Amino acid sequence: MSFSLVPDVLFERYADVTPEFLRSHGVSLLLSDLDFTLAAKSTPEPDEALRAYIAALKDAGIGFMIVSNNRSGRRVKEFCADLDVPFQGHAGKPSPRGLYAAMERVGAQREHTAMLGDKLLTDCLAAKRAGVLALVVEPVGGPVTAWQKVLHALQAPFKAACRRKNF
Repeated sequence: MSFSLVPDVLFERYADVTPEFLRSHGVSLLLSDLDFTLAAKSTPEPDEALRAYIAALKDAGIGFMIVSNNRSGRRVKEFCADLDVPFQGHAGKPSPRGLYAAMERVGAQREHTAMLGDKLLTDCLAAKRAGVLALVVEPVGGPVTAWQKVLHALQAPFKAACRRKNF
């Protein structure tokens, strides 16, 4: 179990995490955070680009599930129902338990799983602790609140370390 805050790979946005990239790294299950990873928190429903992305994953044989700490079970439930994708709510990230539960639900092994998120202290750390590939994107809509701006600034050195390492 690793406690590193350095992601395995850093992307600008979720669509850059292509099915080809995932397959080349042996990934058959992509777990993903919702807010600021796939959509801004203020976005009430998925857009066509996200629908097309998830369809492309499915066409490539890659499973997809949202793993969220979101306090509003309603938001995650409605967003996922609209996408017709499963979710693991109240995941408790950075604890790996939500990721373990998601993998168990679909029978996936950690060596064939990746976690996609925007926050190092929750998404990346949970991925590292669970032993899955840790993929990080810049937050959709950028940091909005004062806390998000501070958190974004604190993540910068770890993202820089990711850019320097070879994967």
